[in-house]
Amino acid sequence: MDVRDVVAAHMPGYGVDSVALVGEGEDNAAFEVNGELIVRFGKETDPGSRAARVRDEARLLAAVADVSPVPVPEPGFTVAEQGCLAYFKLPGLPLIDADPGQRSARVGPVAVALGEFLGALHAVPASEMAGLVESDDEPMAVWAEESAQIYAAIVEAVPPPHRPAVEAFLGAPPPADPRDLVFSHNDLGIEHVLIDPDAWTVTGVIDWSDAAITDPARDFGLLYRDLGPEALDQALSGYRADAEDVRARAGFYARCGMLEDMAYGLQTGHRKYLAKSLAALEWLFPVDGG
Repeated sequence: MDVRDVVAAHMPGYGVDSVALVGEGEDNAAFEVNGELIVRFGKETDPGSRAARVRDEARLLAAVADVSPVPVPEPGFTVAEQGCLAYFKLPGLPLIDADPGQRSARVGPVAVALGEFLGALHAVPASEMAGLVESDDEPMAVWAEESAQIYAAIVEAVPPPHRPAVEAFLGAPPPADPRDLVFSHNDLGIEHVLIDPDAWTVTGVIDWSDAAITDPARDFGLLYRDLGPEALDQALSGYRADAEDVRARAGFYARCGMLEDMAYGLQTGHRKYLAKSLAALEWLFPVDGG
């Protein structure tokens, strides 16, 4: 693939001064053009599936933009046969890159805004989004089993004083499965939230590749994992649905997600993920059990 040729064909008159690979995984390779335009290519080998994924994601982003109270990426162009999606970067700093002290002290307005954001997504009838995303309704018992396997692999990296709380959590019955599923981002960690670091306002939510019809508590659990119990309270204060039903499962997802993030940080060497996981031990698996 030639990124310059693709951009020239679909954005005539837009001069390309620089192209840099900014990320590559199993599903996609993403390039940054001129420091402002993301051009992503899917790796799906089947041409029909590759094209369908791009069309569906472009339709999903357009649908989300219609209901979201915060900005989301808007496709500039697609080249379905190449699995290509291009969009201009949203402004802002990923919340994971903010100073941890500032994040702890000033996150309140961000948490409220994210609660309102999730409320807007969850209010969309799931039937309207079912053609654009899949369902993610893995039973709680499976989450618990997978978390136990992760813990067994990373136990030596967990500080010993916290291990009894982790093991007590893994030995307890999981919560009941949710009664109802909703449309949600489904991966609302702080790496996917953009902020204005001066005003501490949310400037965007990115990476919608995991969006699904899922448990409404899932994304609240990730906010709890990354930002702490007060942030969860503030996020739920801006949520108009059944906040207590959500809270009952958010802690479970937060704890499972912390173990998963710690394993990811150890496996990949991404120290930011490991650092935020170690910090979250203090409120998710406190030494005193409180």
